[in-house]
Amino acid sequence: MDIITLLPDGVANQIAAGEVIQRPASVVKELVENSIDAGATSIHLIIKEAGKKLIQVVDNGKGMSETDARMSFERHATSKITVADDLFSLNTKGFRGEALASIAAIAHVELKTMLDGESVGSQIIIEGSKCIHQEPCQHSAGTSISVKNLFFNVPARRKFLKSDSVETKHIITEFQRITLAHPDIEFSFHNNDIVVFQLPSQSLRSRIVALFGKKYNERLVPIQEDTDIVNISGYIGKPEAAKKTRGEQYFFVNNRFIKNAYLHHAVKQAYEGLLQEKSYPTYFIFLDIDPQSIDINIHPTKTEIKFEDERVLYAILKSASKQSLGKYNIAPTIDFNLETGFIVPDLSPGQSIKMPTIQVDENFNPFDEDKKARHRSASLFTPDRQSVPTNYNELYDIIRDKEIAQPSVPNGLNTSAPELLPTNQQVKIMQIQKKYLLTSVKSGIVIINQHRAHSRVLYEKFVRNLAMQPATSQQTLFPEVLDLNAEDFQIMQEMWDNIVKLGFDIELFGKQSVKINGIPSDATNMNAKELLESWIEEYKYELDHGGRNKTELLARSLANKLSIKAGMTLQVEEMQQLIDNLFACEQSNLTPSGKPIIVNYNFNELERKFEK
Repeated sequence: MDIITLLPDGVANQIAAGEVIQRPASVVKELVENSIDAGATSIHLIIKEAGKKLIQVVDNGKGMSETDARMSFERHATSKITVADDLFSLNTKGFRGEALASIAAIAHVELKTMLDGESVGSQIIIEGSKCIHQEPCQHSAGTSISVKNLFFNVPARRKFLKSDSVETKHIITEFQRITLAHPDIEFSFHNNDIVVFQLPSQSLRSRIVALFGKKYNERLVPIQEDTDIVNISGYIGKPEAAKKTRGEQYFFVNNRFIKNAYLHHAVKQAYEGLLQEKSYPTYFIFLDIDPQSIDINIHPTKTEIKFEDERVLYAILKSASKQSLGKYNIAPTIDFNLETGFIVPDLSPGQSIKMPTIQVDENFNPFDEDKKARHRSASLFTPDRQSVPTNYNELYDIIRDKEIAQPSVPNGLNTSAPELLPTNQQVKIMQIQKKYLLTSVKSGIVIINQHRAHSRVLYEKFVRNLAMQPATSQQTLFPEVLDLNAEDFQIMQEMWDNIVKLGFDIELFGKQSVKINGIPSDATNMNAKELLESWIEEYKYELDHGGRNKTELLARSLANKLSIKAGMTLQVEEMQQLIDNLFACEQSNLTPSGKPIIVNYNFNELERKFEK
């Protein structure tokens, strides 16, 4: 009995949609790229309810005829390629002819289009791959396509979509990638009738600033390298602008956004010695390369590319990045042709050159051993050589007056390096390398990581604030305004109520700005603007590396930001207070992310160490 049959077109289209359309952002990407391929100079994106209810793209491109409008919804219908060899000379975004067919299989789609120079356009309505309606219509030159009720006939896929804020964030990310690649095109983005972006045709640097904020104008340096293999252009960030997250790292190959860990490593190697650990540089790098030397058809979303010779590309990119950093005096450089012996610093106004003077003790006798011994002894206790006593009895009196008592030493031990710790005081807690706290317990000794301990204490405090009683806020002397990019502003809106519970006194101030009136009481002496901005980065980092409970991530990221760091000197009272607070926590052994806080050494282990 034969069991193999051909799939119905509707089922085949839904399967194809599963590869191409992962979420609303995938629809945005496909539709906007189609508008770019149509030669549009102005593209408008409108979404409602994170694209679940509506995604509409309107352009002024060349439009389509009545036949082409209907054919565009068929599988593998494309105007970009005719033979297989065309796959290796592509200069357009879409080429497989699956986008519109896949979208129409899982949504209600309405298309209006008209060719430039025509007087009548075409309207098509499709639901679940079925053409419901087609007729002539009035429309301006170009195309308008509306996608409504995404995944209406695939409830399982719709159920796994994230919250509106998360899906909107993904749409913003796709929109930024496309608009960066085409700064010469005018774009606008409306989310629930609110203007998110209004981007005119502009230079690449202006486009970056418009998308990510005015601060980026000072953070970027140009990168430029032209070779027979690849032409490199764009901007890379200064080392001090590096972040804990990978978000603002963009590679474009022939104006197509790609992801490539190998090329990212090449750029990061150029920053060797300039970045802190676990920091990532910002870059917007464009690679112009022969289409025949790449394969962009290895991934359904076309964000991965196979290069003919990655090693050569790696070397060129690394060299260009280092050259750019050195050219703008960011990376240290050495000029071997410069004679450093003749470099003399400029004099201050009114300053004159003075001959150096040498002070000589005319009464010094190198053969007077008694005087040399007295000189060495005096230097251990006082820097004032004129007040050094001339006999041993007076020297003993000074030591006694300063209460520097020499500890008793067993016979037979070397006493050349005496212990200078006071004998009348016992130290219960000791700070080691300004990073660890050492204390004793009944069973042995305990070593505590001060940063992780404080992070655990603050985390549990913030969790209680979020669950029960909001934290107190320390009002700032002068309110500050923080301008945010679209992605960060989306995070602020999503977590607004919880941020207030943690002690931030904030209010909206303009389209994508926040006015900061107060900060958590645990963050005294911190700049309010820098605190909130760096917290957002910390939160995004935790979001990428943590779990799905966002309130927990919020408490964890703020605790990491406000906790004391390695290198901070603590007083004995502060160390004792930190230890007391730590052992009062519900979980004192591990950080919120599961890293150890305490290391124990019992006396039996110590005894075994000395048995050898």
